[in-house]
Amino acid sequence: MSDIFFCEDVSFVDLAQIYGTPLYVYSQTELAHAQRKYADAFAVLNPLLCYAVKANGNLSVLRHFAQLGCGFDIVSGGELARVLVAGGDAGKTIFSGVGKTEAEIERALNAGVLCFNVESLPELDRINAVAERLGKSAPISLRINPDVDAKTHPYISTGLKANKFGIAYADAEVAYQHANSLPYLQIVGIDCHIGSQLTDLSPFIEALDRLLLLADKLAEAGIVLQHIDLGGGVGIVYHNETVPDLHRYAAEVAQRLADRRLKLILEPGRSLVGDAGVLLTRIEYIKHGEEKNFIIVDAAMNDLMRPALYDAYHVIEPVVHKNIAPITADVVGPICESSDFLGKDRVLAAEAGDLLLIRSAGAYAAGMASNYNTRCRAAEVLVNGSQHRLIRQRESIEQLLSDEQRYLSNND
Repeated sequence: MSDIFFCEDVSFVDLAQIYGTPLYVYSQTELAHAQRKYADAFAVLNPLLCYAVKANGNLSVLRHFAQLGCGFDIVSGGELARVLVAGGDAGKTIFSGVGKTEAEIERALNAGVLCFNVESLPELDRINAVAERLGKSAPISLRINPDVDAKTHPYISTGLKANKFGIAYADAEVAYQHANSLPYLQIVGIDCHIGSQLTDLSPFIEALDRLLLLADKLAEAGIVLQHIDLGGGVGIVYHNETVPDLHRYAAEVAQRLADRRLKLILEPGRSLVGDAGVLLTRIEYIKHGEEKNFIIVDAAMNDLMRPALYDAYHVIEPVVHKNIAPITADVVGPICESSDFLGKDRVLAAEAGDLLLIRSAGAYAAGMASNYNTRCRAAEVLVNGSQHRLIRQRESIEQLLSDEQRYLSNND
């Protein structure tokens, strides 16, 4: 086994030398492999896979999934613009989210999205009004909150009564009747999304059973649905979680949909990109404190927010294995916040100047990055075999300041 880690056929040492650090690195082979796992597991049902753009919205990542035949799940007008620029099909795009503006609805209707996943009665009224003004019929699906406990982190649980998402299960029939009364809406489906990073997939089946009971009641009332959207949320292994069994999940879904004329839609995000990416960072200093040690790196919470936000765990390991004594230390960044950590109490054999890999950073890393402390967002690179290319250049200080400089006044 090599003492140096590679991304496909390219060493991380070479990538750091060419592109600098911190650096997001994605494997195109792993992206395709993740998509293929869904396609194989659900082959009998032939679902529409709508990649959740919020997980990683880089245009090259989106184009890759579009070329594989995926649709997209978006939550903003900006994400719709990304999908269209990347060559995605608006007719295979689901528009989710609780706060759609009139302008966003208008852009989506003009683009011809597959449907809106609607999350409240006022949103139904707004979509109907915009569709009337444009002389269009708006396809809609209601996102139903099935009150199923996904048993995940509370910040990424979305299917309970206390969450802001969706329409309460008890109110669903009335909501559908209201939608049916609005002349510029076309009811096409039903949707739910109960949370993210689920490794026990049984809550998905519980939610599906509840949605199917509701679909039967709607059919009795004359509202016949065309599709059922089970959302996303399938987890990945960050540390010691159970590997989700997609084939078992698919078999359970297929059994329940066997005698139904409902097209299946899934909205995977993290599970398509999470394991395909890493954050490459360099050690600036090793600081020996009174109570603990600190490995200070050039990446920070603005590059990977998940540890600070969710106390999330990412595997961290040296790119080059050295025969030196390891130390136990917190891996931290240079941001002026005590919450700026990437890993706590890690045992690492590393020195100042060494490169570290932060694993499973393909999802919710670059997409959640910020310029806090006037830090430039890191570059992104896509690797395919022995080939690699820049897919987003590193920001510069000049770029960060340019929009504000033009508004500077001598009177300020």
